[in-house]
Amino acid sequence: MGAKYCTLGFQSDQNTMFTGIIEHAGTIESLVLNDDGGRVTIHAPSVAPSLAVSNSIAVNGCCLTIIDLRNGRLSADLSGETIRKTSFGAKSGALTQGARVNLEQPLTAGKELGGHFVLGHVDTTGRVTHLTAEGENWWFGVEVPAEFARYVVPKGSITIDGISLTIARWRDDIAEIAVIPYTYEHTNIRDRKPGDAVNLEGDVLGKYVERYLQADTTRGSPNRISRSRASSKKAFRRLAFQRSSHEPRASTS
Repeated sequence: MGAKYCTLGFQSDQNTMFTGIIEHAGTIESLVLNDDGGRVTIHAPSVAPSLAVSNSIAVNGCCLTIIDLRNGRLSADLSGETIRKTSFGAKSGALTQGARVNLEQPLTAGKELGGHFVLGHVDTTGRVTHLTAEGENWWFGVEVPAEFARYVVPKGSITIDGISLTIARWRDDIAEIAVIPYTYEHTNIRDRKPGDAVNLEGDVLGKYVERYLQADTTRGSPNRISRSRASSKKAFRRLAFQRSSHEPRASTS
């Protein structure tokens, strides 16, 4: 079997999927960035022993392929597209040496789907606006780019730095998340400060609905388009309602 790549800008001969339930944390030991690519090395002693070279792993929600493993550390190459699209290469508030990162291994058969479907294909980056305590919980605000706003649905799912989260409030292009203590303690949300860049991935189900409507607009009659949009909106509302009470767990082992 040929080499498998799980990095933006390359095609993969295997499909991987994640759930946004954070299992481990690591620390960036080195980060080398060039215009056309780079490499990151992460100290991750809790998960490294269970990995192998060519395995995929989500690092802050970005699916990467492990190219080296030694002494509790994993290394992965970064394509130019990965650097441009993610917080690895953000112009400000980017990841740096010493930063804590969220790690998740791909979903396997029989494993609980505890969050939502996450592909590890980061769409863009957002900016942290606030992290405000409210009793034992926290309000986590992220400003999203205008082109990503169409994937934001109140009470729907969003992936922020690889974490499956539920949007509690949406206003002025800011998605607010109600973060429970367990998620705060077991992810890098606790390290976030205003201005930090965070990776964003929209719900893939919403993207399929969008693509379907675009295709229908191109080839369908006005009546068919209207009916398709109405049925898609109903399906999307049902999906959001089903997830409205969902606050995902962030597990460590």
